[in-house]
Amino acid sequence: MKITLSAVAMLAMIVSEPARAGALSDAEATFLDQLVTASVVLEQRCDGYEVDGAGGVQLGARLLGSPEAAMAMIDAYAAAIKARDGETYDPGKFRPEVSDAAGKTFRRVRADLIKNPKGACADYGDASVDRGLLRRY
Repeated sequence: MKITLSAVAMLAMIVSEPARAGALSDAEATFLDQLVTASVVLEQRCDGYEVDGAGGVQLGARLLGSPEAAMAMIDAYAAAIKARDGETYDPGKFRPEVSDAAGKTFRRVRADLIKNPKGACADYGDASVDRGLLRRY
């Protein structure tokens, strides 16, 4: 009986682990989607765009309520990228839900940019400029 109870307790801990990973709020999901979209535009080397770091933090602060919350999301996204690439990252900043959502957005936007480079670069790049995440050069 002790073995069965221990096994059930262990299984419950394993199964509940993903449930502990919090879901993104609507504001977090929106900011992350916009952040990832802008980063894919840069990663695909769309001509005429560069990062606007201050604008990104300002957008995040408006959506999330503070510059600290914006930086925390930016740091979580950076940790997700490093984890995916097999680099050392701060596990305290890593959030599995950020990694999952960022991966989905990244794949979607990148596929669009590969399929229609000029049109998608203009669409995604201009939208990111309008939001303040990128600027034109």
